[in-house]
Amino acid sequence: MLPQPPSIDGYWNKPYIGIKRRIAELKQYGIQNQPFTFSQTNPQSFIDEAEKILELKPDGIVLAPFFKKESIKFINQLKSNNIPFVFIDSEIKNEGQLSYIGQDSYQSGLVSGKLLDLILPEGNILIIHFAKEMDNQNHLVLREKGFYNWYINNKVDKHQLFTTEITETKNEGWMTTIKNKIEEKNIKGIFVTNSKVFNVGRLIEKYALKGIQVIGHDLLKENVEFLNKDIVQFLICQRPEEQGYNAINKLFRYVVQKGIIATERYTSIDIVTKENVGYYKEFK
Repeated sequence: MLPQPPSIDGYWNKPYIGIKRRIAELKQYGIQNQPFTFSQTNPQSFIDEAEKILELKPDGIVLAPFFKKESIKFINQLKSNNIPFVFIDSEIKNEGQLSYIGQDSYQSGLVSGKLLDLILPEGNILIIHFAKEMDNQNHLVLREKGFYNWYINNKVDKHQLFTTEITETKNEGWMTTIKNKIEEKNIKGIFVTNSKVFNVGRLIEKYALKGIQVIGHDLLKENVEFLNKDIVQFLICQRPEEQGYNAINKLFRYVVQKGIIATERYTSIDIVTKENVGYYKEFK
């Protein structure tokens, strides 16, 4: 159960590619899969899709617990029905999952904090969440916490850190708000906690802003465009195809082979630049 990709090149299309590849390899075992997607801006859509899944009584679930509260309710229903599940992308600790496959979100925040400090000689930093209900999105909260803690733990006080949430980008009113904040707070560095860093690229391009260093996540086509323009300096890659592939592999080993599997498998925290992005198959 994955969020809907914003486009065919979107991040959430990538895990499903990995899932389909592993399913194809296991076809002699009669394994089938059915995708369910939900809106990243509408928790009710998650609830609706969860109900459809429970009606099917599947043998196992691959789940991105994007909305924490709704996910926990769904997870309790899965456990009541003895349906095993694997988390990808984001993790909720100690909820009975077979395994979690994805980045350590907190550690990813630490890496992003260090990277931005290395390339930022002066000025302040803005952390942007392009999301609704932040207290319900555990992985973004952990990235922000890791980012802040890098500066706290290393006693870096040459930058002030500010955080803002953007819940709606359909009209461009948010751009004026962020542009004003950049000017008022002397913002020279921006960290975007999810895959929507292309929004910041469009902002910088629209207002011809100079001297701003930007870090975000995921090899979306739109993000890579701004990476190649040197508007975004770094993208943190999460290897989504690998997540989907390994999640199905975990379920197969547990459900079919009755094997014992590791409860966590953290994927690498890859730092992608303009110079090495062409070597990532996720983008090809």
